[in-house]
Amino acid sequence: MTRIPFIEARFFDPDETQHVIEDRLVARLRRLRVADISAPIPESDVNDKHAPCRPLALSDRERRKISRRVKRLLELREAASGLSHLRSDDRERLEVLREGARLIQLHSEQLAAALHAEMPWMAPATEIVWQEMRRSVREGRPGLRLPPLLPDGPPGIGKSHFARRLGEVLSTATCVIEATGENGSFGVVGSQRGWGSAHPGRLIATILESRIANPVMVVDEIDKAGPVTSNKGLAFGLPEGLLPLLELLTARRWSCPYYQVRFDMSRVFWVLTSNDYRLPPAPFLSRCPPVKLRNLLQAELAGFVRREGVRRRLSEPAIEAIAEVLAQPLQRRHHPSLRTAIRMLQDAADLENAPLLH
Repeated sequence: MTRIPFIEARFFDPDETQHVIEDRLVARLRRLRVADISAPIPESDVNDKHAPCRPLALSDRERRKISRRVKRLLELREAASGLSHLRSDDRERLEVLREGARLIQLHSEQLAAALHAEMPWMAPATEIVWQEMRRSVREGRPGLRLPPLLPDGPPGIGKSHFARRLGEVLSTATCVIEATGENGSFGVVGSQRGWGSAHPGRLIATILESRIANPVMVVDEIDKAGPVTSNKGLAFGLPEGLLPLLELLTARRWSCPYYQVRFDMSRVFWVLTSNDYRLPPAPFLSRCPPVKLRNLLQAELAGFVRREGVRRRLSEPAIEAIAEVLAQPLQRRHHPSLRTAIRMLQDAADLENAPLLH
C-alpha cells in the first residue's frame, strides 16, 4: 500500500533529549582525540618541550560549549517541526502521521460495475465513479481520486446507501455525517484553537484513526444544513466550511482550525447528498455540481431486495416475503423506498439470527 506525505510538519526522535545528544557529542569528540593521539607525531615535535599536549578529558569550558550548541540545535528543531504551538498530547495524536498516510489503491475498475449492478438507478453517479476509476488505471496513479459528488434526488432512493457502499467496495474508511445535526462547520472541520470548546473535526479524526489519506466522507442531506453567522457577519455554515476542501488546489494545503497545521486533503472522497440542490449556496454548487437522480422502479426495488438478501445470507422465504410486502398496493401508492426495504431486511436478519428460546 502506497504512503504519501500528508502533514506539513517534521518529526524528530523524541528520545533525542539534550542529555542524550550531549553524551553523543562528548563521545564523538573523545574518539577524535584518541585518533589524534594515535596519529604519528611530527618530527618537529619529537624533542619540543613546548609542543601542545592532547588530553582525553574535556574541560568544563568545552562541556558548556557543547551544551550551548545542543540547546541551540533543539531550538532549531522545534522551530522546524511546525508543531511548537501544540500541547504535548496534540503532538502525540499527530505522531501517527510521522511516516505519512496510507493511500487506498484501485486494483480494478470493475468495482464500479459491481456497484452499478447493485443500484442501477444510481447510474449517473456510478458513471462518474467509473470514468475516474478508468482514468486512474490508465494513467497509473498511485491512488484513486474522485471529484466531490452531490447525488440529488427524491428521498428514499438510496443516496446514503450508495455512499456507504462506495466506501465498502473501495475498502477504505467511511465517515457519515448528518447535516441536520451539524448546521455549523465546526463538527466536520474543527473549531479554532483558543476557544473553550475547541476540538478537532470529524474529518481529521477519521484520518488519524484510520491513517488513510483517501477516506469516504459522507455528508447526508447537505441541503438541510441551516445558515450559521457570527456577530461580525461571518458565515460558519457547513457548505461554506467545506469550500476549501472541495477545491483541489486549496485542499492540498488545507489548514486545520484546531491543529493549525496544513494537511493534504486533496484525495478525500466527498459524497454529499441532497433532496433539493437549489438550497445550498452557489459557491458550493460551483465546486460540487448536482448529479440528478430519479425515483427507483418497483422492479428495481424487488431486484435490490433479492440481491441484498442473498448478500446478508437471509433465507429464501424471508427474502420473498419482503419482496411481496413491498409489492402490495398500499406500498405502491408511494414511491418505492430503499430505506424501507433496508429496514425490513435488517429486521429479518435480526429475527433469523435471534437465539432460540427453550
